[in-house]
Amino acid sequence: MRLWCFAALISGLAACSTLRYTAHVARGQVSLLMHRQSVSRVVDDPAADETLRRRLQQAQAARRFASDRLGLPRNRSYTTYVDLHRPYVTWNVFAAPEFSVEPIEHCFPVSGCVAYLGFFEQSLADETAVKSRALGNDTQVEGAAAYSTLGWFADPILSSMLRSADDELDGVIFHELAHQQLYVKDDTAFNESFASFVQQEGLREWRAARGLPTAGSGDDDRDRAFTALALDLRERLRAIYARPGTPDEMRLAKSQEISAFRERYVTLRDEHWKGDKRYDRWVAASINNASLLPFGLYDRWIPAFAAVFEKSARQWPAFFEAVLKLSRLPKAERECRLSALSSTVPAAQLQSSGCVG
Repeated sequence: MRLWCFAALISGLAACSTLRYTAHVARGQVSLLMHRQSVSRVVDDPAADETLRRRLQQAQAARRFASDRLGLPRNRSYTTYVDLHRPYVTWNVFAAPEFSVEPIEHCFPVSGCVAYLGFFEQSLADETAVKSRALGNDTQVEGAAAYSTLGWFADPILSSMLRSADDELDGVIFHELAHQQLYVKDDTAFNESFASFVQQEGLREWRAARGLPTAGSGDDDRDRAFTALALDLRERLRAIYARPGTPDEMRLAKSQEISAFRERYVTLRDEHWKGDKRYDRWVAASINNASLLPFGLYDRWIPAFAAVFEKSARQWPAFFEAVLKLSRLPKAERECRLSALSSTVPAAQLQSSGCVG
């Protein structure tokens, strides 16, 4: 999950909800800029940790590949390093009404509307979450290891990004540079799916260029299956909220659906994943409308972008041009085109939603 509010600093600080929040975001961004070190300096430092040196060297090779082979922006982003001395760069606060699966959005002049507020300090995120819950909203706080300023600043590699494996680190660089390549206001699913496709395909090509086999698909299959399970719960809750009923009746039905979701998860884990418990902590934690919001944002349109890539003869310049044309369509028409490109969407569903298959 990423933080977009930095771009608003360039076009008018009043867009952020309060002066306190604006000042906090400004301080956090300035602190990152002030603590950047060039990767080359870190790598050349005799006292540098050998693992850190190796990982930064590979990240720089991936950074060059991103521009040389994938056609992503060639700039100073991800050529510097910041040791955060904390596990996450930001903490993002998601909120939704008690009886809605739609996010409470926050809008900024450049980046448009997003489904969360991001904070550089966990205490401020927690404080905001408490206030949101006091208003009766379902609320969730999620830590973020990376973020993008959409090219307004030269984004650094962060120590929080190094907590993941090499492939994920390199993939995140591709993902964030893709946001700099193209970003559409008020369409998070489009932006994240586009960047996620570039990340996946870019990582596949990056491994092939180094003579490495394609990464195993088992983890990806489990991620997709779990996402589908969470999205199914969200649609079940949406149906509950759309039916007539008292608040108490809806709360009971909501609780029952969440319990049934946990039972379906256990069946999936034990019968199909050989007891793989990687999602146990999330499932055991509090589940509400807000905790379901991130699901689907990062992969909703990946099949559509994969189809565009194939239609572009797997050539990145042609692909980016085709995606740019899609981005210029009105949102409703753009989603119809993406739905038509997604093999998972039946023609009858397209027609019922007003799209032409």
